[in-house]
Amino acid sequence: MDGDRVEIDGGIMEGGGQILRVSTALSCLLGLPLRVRRIRAGRSQPGLRPQHLSGLEIIRDLCEGKLEGGEIGSTEITFTPGKIKGGTHIADTKTAGSVCLLMQVAMPCVLFAASPSELHLKGGTNAEMAPQIDYTVMVFKPIVEKFNFAFNCDIKKRGYYPQGGGEVVVQMSPVKELSPINLTERGTVTKIYGRAFVAGALPIKLAKDMAAAAVRCIRKEIRDLYINIQPVREPDDQAFGTGSGIIVVAETSTGCLLAGSSLGKRGKNSDKVGIEAAEILLKNLKHGGTVDDSLQDQLIIFMALARGVSRVKSGPITLHTQTAIHFAEQLTKAKFTVTKSEEEDPSKDTYIIECQGMGMINPNL
Repeated sequence: MDGDRVEIDGGIMEGGGQILRVSTALSCLLGLPLRVRRIRAGRSQPGLRPQHLSGLEIIRDLCEGKLEGGEIGSTEITFTPGKIKGGTHIADTKTAGSVCLLMQVAMPCVLFAASPSELHLKGGTNAEMAPQIDYTVMVFKPIVEKFNFAFNCDIKKRGYYPQGGGEVVVQMSPVKELSPINLTERGTVTKIYGRAFVAGALPIKLAKDMAAAAVRCIRKEIRDLYINIQPVREPDDQAFGTGSGIIVVAETSTGCLLAGSSLGKRGKNSDKVGIEAAEILLKNLKHGGTVDDSLQDQLIIFMALARGVSRVKSGPITLHTQTAIHFAEQLTKAKFTVTKSEEEDPSKDTYIIECQGMGMINPNL
């Protein structure tokens, strides 16, 4: 601590942008001045990239805070939060940096704003190393809304690597507090659906090939369910640049949603893209948890803020999740425990993530 500034080591554990997202969001929410050193020390190109800087800037703007060290390549920032306001805010990575990661950092903050917010997030909608916007809408949104809030996510334009150029508008109203969640019953898989997309210069045949390959792969393991993966060509006026990819979602009898997704790139066979997504989905279904590996870490900050005890059954705990828990505990009074889930057959590698939330109350409402 320097005075009362919380010191964060951005190089430990996952060592990437997630540490920055979790700690600055919590700093903004709790009114804690922050210094983050060794930013993204675990990455081949350390320091702030455009997407991380955009995330910091939107948090700064949301709360009229002060940011020092906010430039590309910077490995240390200090942040002094102010009061969270609602209103319209724009974040533009000017690259294919992920709009979903911008949403991840801003969303917890605007939930505790003084009035409704509209976030215009610009960059890549379907980017490597980040959730695709389809995942955010099809999986993250319905599950995270179980914390007792709602948001609207309007995909104005899709944008792909390398230029980005996508835009998503997120609208949400503030809440008094968040309710805890209990996601411990997987149930049985009742349906499997998804979308395979192409945009720009690519033919619809590629989307059909991705979908067909994914279906064939899933059929080897799950024979008796209808699988509905829609091949789509994104309309030219709603997509910028050329891209392709697929997401496949499994829905269960208890309302759980688990997914696998993959992006096409030059020289990558479209069958391979479809199979990759299907294999990720099957792996997520195998461990017996109620959330997939991509959702696991995204729920941690909401569990920490909620009032009461949240419980989530997951597969093996990812490094991203361990990192999110570490910093959530460091900055809030939330307490997490992770225990091996006992009631399964021992072949399943499942865990219960339990959190006694801090019970954040919106001071503005």
